[in-house]
Amino acid sequence: MIARLPRWVWPVAWWLAFVAGGVNAIGLVGVAHQAVSHLTGTTTLLADALATGAGAQTLHLAAIVAAFVLGAAVGGAIVPSDPLRTGQRHTAVLLGCAASLLLAWRLFPTHASAALGLAAFACGLQNATTTAYSGAVVRTSHISGMFTDLGISLAHALRGEPIARRRIALCCTVITGFFVGGLATARLFVSAGYDALLLPVAVLAALATANAVHAASRR
Repeated sequence: MIARLPRWVWPVAWWLAFVAGGVNAIGLVGVAHQAVSHLTGTTTLLADALATGAGAQTLHLAAIVAAFVLGAAVGGAIVPSDPLRTGQRHTAVLLGCAASLLLAWRLFPTHASAALGLAAFACGLQNATTTAYSGAVVRTSHISGMFTDLGISLAHALRGEPIARRRIALCCTVITGFFVGGLATARLFVSAGYDALLLPVAVLAALATANAVHAASRR
């Protein structure tokens, strides 16, 4: 499948990973100190909250998990399962992500829990979309799998076995996008506070516009 990825997938994957890294950075460096682009740590914290009987924290973390899953469900319902084909539905999803983050931006200073839920919803929505249009090859809201693939490739190289160079390139693309997005947004947060969230929003709006133009040109 990776050999069939069209050229536009690579920059889009980088920018969507940039968005996810930026949103996650806001969740972590903001007052809530909570990851939102993936659920690994959140699930562990949820288990800990249940074990210690922290009722309010349990409800808070469960709501974040539910918001991410709901976003993924909405993305799966909107985006067709036909891999590598874009259309106006993708534009709608990107705008939906931007709108969710825009509302989260307004709520973060006063209603952090609700803002985190909206941010998690946007990340789930985005990740489901990239998964659908790439045939589950590209995921942009978390990078543990990408680092795992790099480790496997390193082991293959040490054994003198063939390595999947395009897979390595894709992993590096998503990892660097996520890292740069987190770095840029975290640095911006120092001077602009939650206004830094407008950077991922602007990127999503630009991607939605580009996708709309591309889809219209194919008609």
